[in-house]
Amino acid sequence: WSSYINMELRYKEIERAREIYAKFVLVHPTVKNWIKFAKFEEKHGNVAGAREVYERAVDFFGEEYMEEGLFIGFAKFEEGQKESERARAIYKYALEKLTKEQCPDLFKSYSIFEKKFGDRRGIEDVIINKRRFKYETEIKQNPLNYDAWFDLLRLLEADGSLEDVRDTYERAIANIPLVASKKGWRRYIYLWINYALFEELEAGDSEKTREVYKACLDVIPHKKFTFGKIWLMFAQFEIRQKNLDGARKIMGTSIGKCPKPKLFKGYIDLELQMREFDRCRKIYEKFLEHDMSNCNTWIKFAELETILGDTDRARAIFTLAIQQALLDMPEILWKAYIDFEIEEEEHERVRVLYKALLQRTKHVKVWISFANYEASIDHVTKARDIYNEADKSLQSESQKEERVVCLEAWKEFETKHGTDETREAIRKKMPRRVKKRRKIDVEEGGEGGW
Repeated sequence: WSSYINMELRYKEIERAREIYAKFVLVHPTVKNWIKFAKFEEKHGNVAGAREVYERAVDFFGEEYMEEGLFIGFAKFEEGQKESERARAIYKYALEKLTKEQCPDLFKSYSIFEKKFGDRRGIEDVIINKRRFKYETEIKQNPLNYDAWFDLLRLLEADGSLEDVRDTYERAIANIPLVASKKGWRRYIYLWINYALFEELEAGDSEKTREVYKACLDVIPHKKFTFGKIWLMFAQFEIRQKNLDGARKIMGTSIGKCPKPKLFKGYIDLELQMREFDRCRKIYEKFLEHDMSNCNTWIKFAELETILGDTDRARAIFTLAIQQALLDMPEILWKAYIDFEIEEEEHERVRVLYKALLQRTKHVKVWISFANYEASIDHVTKARDIYNEADKSLQSESQKEERVVCLEAWKEFETKHGTDETREAIRKKMPRRVKKRRKIDVEEGGEGGW
C-alpha cells in the first residue's frame, strides 16, 4: 500500500494517492495509518481535508476503542494551525473519556501545551478533574471505602463549590457501616466530624452544623457503643454559640444514655470553666454512683474540695473511698489520702492511716514508707520501732526477699540517723553468705571428692 501511494506521488497523482489512502485506512484501520493519511493531506496544503480525516478517525474508533495517540496527533495538528482553543478542546475531551492508565503521554502533552498557550489554572483544572474521576471510580467500586471519600472531599473543599462539597458529604454519610463494632465505625464517624467542622468553619452555617451533629447522634447505635468525641464536640460548639443551657442539655443526655468516664470528665471540665462548683459536685456524685470502684474519680473529687478549701469534705470523700469493697487501684487512693493528710500536717491522722493500711496489707513498701515518714518529721525512735516491727512481721511470714529489702532500707536509715550501736545491731541482722561443703558420690561406688 505504501509503495503504491509513493508511486502515485512520484507521478504527481495527488488525487489518486488520496483515493488509495481512503481505502488503505479502511483495510488496515490503525491509528498510525489514519495519522499518515492526515499528514498527507496537511503536507499537500489541504488543511480542511486533514482536519476531516482526524474527525473521521475519531468517529471510526468511537469511545470504545479510543487511543491517546490519535488525539495527540489531532491536537498537535490544530496547534500547528494556530488553533489553540481547538487543541485544548481535543485534549480535554480525550482526558475526560480515557482513564489515567490509558493516557500518560496525553496528559504530558497537554501539560506542555498549557505551558505554551494556557495558564496555571488550566493545568490545575485538568489535574483536579483527573483526580476526581479516580476517586469517584474507587467509590463506585466500593461505597464503604471511606479513605476514597476523604480524598474526594479534601479535593473538593480545596477547589469546589459549597453546594458540591455539601452534596458529596451527604452522599458519603449515607453509606453506613455494615459491621456493628466501634472499630468499624471509627472512619465513618470522622466523615460526620469533618462535615460538621466544614459547615461551622467554612460555610459559617451554625444551624446546619447543629443539624449535622444531631443527625450523627441519631445514627450511632448508643446501646451497643457510642463516641464520646461527638458529644463533647457538639457541646463545645454550643458554647461557641453562647448557648450554655444547650451544651448542658447535651452533656446531661450523653451521661444518661451512655455514662462513659470520658463524658463525665468532659462535663466536669465544662462546669469548672464556668466556675460552677456545685454542679461539679453533683456530676462527681453521679460519676461515683455509676462506678464506685474508680479510684481516680475519688481522688479528683477530693482534690476539687481541697482546692476549694473545704478540707473536711475532702477528708470525708477519702474516708468513704477507702471503705469501698472493690477498688481498681487502691494503692494510689491510699497514697493520695496519706499525702493529703501530710500536706495538712495532721501527723496523728497519718499514723492512723498507715496502721489501717497495714491491717489490710503487710507489703514491705508500706512499712518503709511509714518509717520514712516518721524519720522525715524527726521521730527517729518511732521510725526505728516501725522497722523493727516490720522485720518481725516479715520474718514470721517467711518473706525472705521482702525482709532483705526492709533490712537494706533500715540499714540506710541507721547510716543517716543511727549510732554505732544501732548500726552494729542492724549489721548482725543482715543476711550472710554461707559456704557449705558437700561430698560427691560416684556411681561406681568410689569417692568423687568434696
